[in-house]
Amino acid sequence: MFEPVLTTQTQMEDAWRELMGPWSFSGHSVWMMLVVDDRPLPHLTEIAEAEDPPDTSEADGLADLLLMLDNEVAPGARVAFLRSRPGKDVVTDSDRAWARSLYASARRAGVPCEVVHLATRGAIRPIPADVIGIR
Repeated sequence: MFEPVLTTQTQMEDAWRELMGPWSFSGHSVWMMLVVDDRPLPHLTEIAEAEDPPDTSEADGLADLLLMLDNEVAPGARVAFLRSRPGKDVVTDSDRAWARSLYASARRAGVPCEVVHLATRGAIRPIPADVIGIR
């Protein structure tokens, strides 16, 4: 059973690497993991067909979902997001826009957010908030 302790950025990156494996991705997805008491809940949520960054109503919908999860499913949880897509291991403008939107949705919901990660063929890399202009 997959039950790592997730207290550091390195542990989170290793968890995503374990979950996503070394394979390629044929589509664009955003994956969401809830972390309670420093352990991931045993369910990942995939937002499929996530090529274009969300518009305002979609980002608001994600914030509403996070708020509901915090209130009804996993009070006090942290959220971790990973964007997976085909292509090269380089952070694109679209990846940065996705990360900004994910951080903003978590902030609006009042849910702590781990560093957003990007998965491409054989690579997992962080997209820290401060690198994309979020403080």
